[in-house]
This record gives sequence, C-alpha cells and structure tokens, in this order.
Amino acid sequence: MRLDERLVQAPERIALIRRAFRLEWLTVAWMAIEALVAIGSGVIAGSLMLTAFGLDSVIELASAGVLIWRLRDELQRGESFSQRTERIASRAGGALLFALAAYIVVGAAWSLWARHGGEFSVPGLIVAALAMPVMYGLAHRKLEIARRLGSQAMRADAMESITCGWLSLVLVVGLVANLLFAAWWIDAVTSLGIVWFVVKEAREAWRGEVCCGHS
Repeated sequence: MRLDERLVQAPERIALIRRAFRLEWLTVAWMAIEALVAIGSGVIAGSLMLTAFGLDSVIELASAGVLIWRLRDELQRGESFSQRTERIASRAGGALLFALAAYIVVGAAWSLWARHGGEFSVPGLIVAALAMPVMYGLAHRKLEIARRLGSQAMRADAMESITCGWLSLVLVVGLVANLLFAAWWIDAVTSLGIVWFVVKEAREAWRGEVCCGHS
C-alpha cells in the first residue's frame, strides 16, 4: 500500500523538484549580480554592511549549489535515497548561516572599536532596494515547495533568502541614515540588526528540525 501511495505521489513530487530547480537557478543568477555589486561597492565605500550583504549573496550562491545537488540526488535515486543528502544539505545550510552571523558580529565589533564607518553608496542602495522584492518572491515560493517536499534543507535555503531580504531592508535604512546624519556607528549597528534571526535559523537547519510534513 505504501509503495502504491509513493507511485501516485511521484509525478507531483518530481514536478515540485523541477520547480525548485528553476528557483535555485534564478537564485544563482541574481546572487551573482548582487554579490559583485555589493562587495565591490562595500570595498570602495568601506562599508561593513554592504560587504556583509555581498558575502551573504556568496553564501546564498553556495546554498543554492548545495540545494541543486540535493534535488538532483533525489531525481536520480528517489526520495528514500535522498535522506542522507537532505541531512548533509540541511547542515551545510546551517553552517553557512552560522558563518554569516559570525562575520557580521566580528566585523561590527571591529568597526565600533576602531570607530570606522562606511560611506554612502548609490550602487549599494540600488541593489539593496531591488533585492527586497526579488528575495521576497523567491523565499515565498521556496517555503511553499519546502513545505510540500518536507525538506528542511530547502527551508534553510529559503531562510537565507529571507535573511537576504531583511539584510537589504536594514542596509537601505543604514545607508539612508548614513547619508542624512553621517554618523560613523550607523553602519556597524544596523549590521547587527539581523544576527538574531540568522542564528535562530542556523540552529534549526543544523539540528535538522522538521518544518513540515510530506505532501
């Protein structure tokens, strides 16, 4: 009976996996652009927040690569053979989120200690503003597919998209505040605004906590 149920569900699951593939490749394309613009602008402006935003994009690229591997494994070997890959992918996503949180905290502490603040960046503001709707759309679709697939690894990847969206909002606020008030500490303080969220999702991904049941 269980075998029959899996046979019935298989076509729908394969369709979901193919949708997930498309989302991950869209993520790769956008993140490559975002990383180049944000890191380049961050280095030029001396902005921790912009550089952290660009590094988050690099982490999302790595996460998308892990997800593409995990999804391809299931397509090739079936759901029952993908569970080890799922656990590895989920932990990899958690580790990447922990790395991002650590970078933000250390970088912010250094900036506050050195009293170093970043300069305003027009390219950085533009890419951050565009990232908000892009990340919202990607994250919303990833979470829905993660729920239906019962995949914590895909949920971790979706959380990284949400983190990127929140980081972009914090970045826009920080850049505008920096432009208006020219306060050296704004860049470092605003970069800390998202750490709690990143750490929470990193812990869940690392432990492999189940976000939802199979459809």
